[in-house]
Amino acid sequence: MKLISWNVNGLRAAIQKGFAQFFQTVDADIFCIQETKMQEDQIDLSIENIFEGYYAYWNSAVKKGYSGTAVFTKQKPMKVTYGIGIEKHDTEGRVITLEFEDFYLVNCYTPNSKRELERLEYRMIWEDAFRNYLLQLDKEKPVILCGDLNVAHEEIDLKNPKTNRHNAGFTDEERTKMTSLLDSGFTDSFRYLYPDKENCYTWWSYMFHAREKNAGWRIDYFIVSKSIESKIKDSIIYAEVLGSDHCPVGLEIG
Repeated sequence: MKLISWNVNGLRAAIQKGFAQFFQTVDADIFCIQETKMQEDQIDLSIENIFEGYYAYWNSAVKKGYSGTAVFTKQKPMKVTYGIGIEKHDTEGRVITLEFEDFYLVNCYTPNSKRELERLEYRMIWEDAFRNYLLQLDKEKPVILCGDLNVAHEEIDLKNPKTNRHNAGFTDEERTKMTSLLDSGFTDSFRYLYPDKENCYTWWSYMFHAREKNAGWRIDYFIVSKSIESKIKDSIIYAEVLGSDHCPVGLEIG
């Protein structure tokens, strides 16, 4: 089974930059996107046609042009839920969960702590609530979590760790929450297969020619329940695929 996750930084913009070609070429069983930046009433035939052959599920933020997630799957899920069941966390369209016979698929766009860390306190509350949500699912069946989790976990996961130590996405607080998640029974699929692989990033700033220099961060993940980590066949970073400030990531699992 092949799964893809991509923060498209605005789906309509990404469609103008080759999104459809990648979507069709990669031919994933499940394709998840974050930062759709659109409402469902903005979906027209030019968008629907791209996803022909897939069941489509959208979770849009209340605020227009902001956040939002979507999942496209060839196999119809048993159940689909939106958010994590806590109202204060569920207005920004950040989570979609699909239940299949053998696993839960959770597509997530984690809140950014923002400049000056103005949203770090909220981020910490979110992290605890989201981890508890995943642990409840994991009691029932294995979980495959994907998305832009807005944290580079270890120093190997970004180009300039020392100068970014206290910046959003690489604070001690955010990294500790990721460690807590993994320690509670989950596996970072990429580091499971490639523990020491360097210069592997999924996001680059639009400033300072960061992508040309590969001065990036690995903040997009496929994380799986530890109980199924042995089924991971590959965890892929499609760094050559343009169209967003993030690149797609993939998981092949058996």
